[in-house]
Amino acid sequence: MSFIPVAYYHMVFFNSLLVITLLAFIQTKTSLLDSQSNKSATNAFGIFVLTVILIYIGTRPLNYRFGDMVIYERELELYRLGEPFDFSKDFLFECLKYFFAKYLNSASFFFFCAMLYIIPLYSVSKKLFRDYWFYAFIMFVTSFSFWAYGVNGIRNGVATSIFLYGMTRDKKSTRNAILLSTFLFHKSMIIPVFAYFLSQYYKNTKVLLSIWVLAIPLAFVVGGFFESLFLGLGFGDEKLELYLGEFDASNEGVNIDVGFRWDFLLYSGFGIFAIWYYLFKRKLEDPYYVNLANMYIIANTFWVLVIRANYSNRFAYLSWFMLGLVIIYPLLKRFMFNEQNKVLGNIIIIYFLFTYLVNIYLS
Repeated sequence: MSFIPVAYYHMVFFNSLLVITLLAFIQTKTSLLDSQSNKSATNAFGIFVLTVILIYIGTRPLNYRFGDMVIYERELELYRLGEPFDFSKDFLFECLKYFFAKYLNSASFFFFCAMLYIIPLYSVSKKLFRDYWFYAFIMFVTSFSFWAYGVNGIRNGVATSIFLYGMTRDKKSTRNAILLSTFLFHKSMIIPVFAYFLSQYYKNTKVLLSIWVLAIPLAFVVGGFFESLFLGLGFGDEKLELYLGEFDASNEGVNIDVGFRWDFLLYSGFGIFAIWYYLFKRKLEDPYYVNLANMYIIANTFWVLVIRANYSNRFAYLSWFMLGLVIIYPLLKRFMFNEQNKVLGNIIIIYFLFTYLVNIYLS
């Protein structure tokens, strides 16, 4: 994709997603979800979208506009020149860098990272929803932070995709091993990992929702206390000097103004409202969804408490990577509405329009 000027790379991506989302929207308005023609069409289109996005992100040129990509290229070069393995960094991701630096090249490293980021999302969608996987995959790739964590926050993006993959494994030992391994890709994964294990034992979603609501005024009144406490743990401040210095703020994929982020809170609130609606308004009974919902609430509550911190989007992403699944899961598992295909289409287009507005007009 080197024929596309780097300055327009993100614009081409989001405008292409706009076309893809509009086509999916039209399909939901004109076809029944369970018709064979719809299943065949969305499967073929989904494979096409998966392939194009993988190639587009995986073969992007090396450029400072892609933030961490330049940092990793420097580190790969140091390994090529003989620098010893750095055991102080996230072990599994460092193993990847060391292997590709010694035996392959930078281009293959970044393409492999793109595979680790994107293919698990396909696998998760296929595992959970089978013939309807395309709609879940679209929710993943049209999420607010999908682009940013594919081209800049690479290590975090890889870790969260592997985490989602682990969540869908049937065998408990395999599932736990994969989830715990994500901590070795990015230390901040301790937050969703903690949320996962807590959700296995504490099931009272109503109480967790109440705590989330309470966290908002707490962040107003004593937010500085929580910011000092959590930032002191070492999550999120890594490489901040490089981000603030050499790289443009747009590399984060969002506006990183410091302050109480009502826009981020609104975005997070989509998931909170969906959980309340499905579980308490529509009385959905699904153990997997209850665990997913509780995980999202726990991880997002952590972010709310540090909402005013620098780069708070990095904390928010520790719950946002689940958001598309939180919103779409019940619609692909249960009959909940008359003309559910049209409801699904409306949700997909509204969800993406928020992403499009922020990344194109407000970034």
